[in-house]
Amino acid sequence: MRFWFARNGGVPIREQLLTQVVLGILCDELAPEQRLPSTRELARRFRLHANTVSAAYRQLEKGRWVEFRHGSGVYIRKVKPALPPTSTLALDQVIASLFRSARELGFSLSAVQSRLRQWLALQPPDHFLLIEPDEELRRIVIAEMRQAVTFPVAGESMEACGSAEKLEGAIPVVLMNRKEPVRQVLPTGTELLALSVQSVPRLLDQWLPIPKDTLVGIASRWPGFLELARTMLIAAGFHSDSMVFRNTIEPGWQRGLKQMAAVICDSVTALEVPRGCRVISFSLISKSASAELRRYQQFISDPFA
Repeated sequence: MRFWFARNGGVPIREQLLTQVVLGILCDELAPEQRLPSTRELARRFRLHANTVSAAYRQLEKGRWVEFRHGSGVYIRKVKPALPPTSTLALDQVIASLFRSARELGFSLSAVQSRLRQWLALQPPDHFLLIEPDEELRRIVIAEMRQAVTFPVAGESMEACGSAEKLEGAIPVVLMNRKEPVRQVLPTGTELLALSVQSVPRLLDQWLPIPKDTLVGIASRWPGFLELARTMLIAAGFHSDSMVFRNTIEPGWQRGLKQMAAVICDSVTALEVPRGCRVISFSLISKSASAELRRYQQFISDPFA
């Protein structure tokens, strides 16, 4: 994974490193069990203070993103993926495991077949349900999901996990960083679809290197987007004085944007930016996540296709 650091941008180096590692994990650029550069190696390569790198790693460990292995280094924590089967062989293995478990419990083949027919006859889910406590982030992700699929999409806060009424007919969906907290409060056995997020460095690569004195606007009504953009742009070489931030909840946020070289914004705000502005729209969910949603939609619409 490529790292960027800016020393005079107003964002601490520790925060820049922390943010980039977490994003790398969420968008699968950093794989489970992958070893991160050592404190000394990272400090030497980027001329950073070793204590700064060490502090960032400790915070990542506290957040359970990484683990320290004595005498070996710092590694991305191992996460067992709960992904749907991707081949006929994998599906056969799941079915075989089901019948083997049923046999060990003493159930007859006819009993298993009868129960399976009942399950297949059940009313299939009729909508995706995004579970996200941040209302503004939820609003953006729902809009992106609706662009990816024609299946209905609704959104709720974490409280929905304990409501049988709100979960009825729904396929619960979360962003990858909410997967474990949500899974812990959902009823046992509930299927949960976790969406990976877009890679910020890959998006920015096409705009680098950055011309000096370039003035850019960053617009969103989600504070998390504004903060994330600030951290990543500074790390990529933008000067803090060359960025103009606009919270789109505030009146008059569109004024002056036409004078910017470009306006960086989330996919919802992109539709509200004045005409004539050069818009760099950043989708939060990845292309693979959109494809996964479409696969789920296809399966629900015709499970025997």
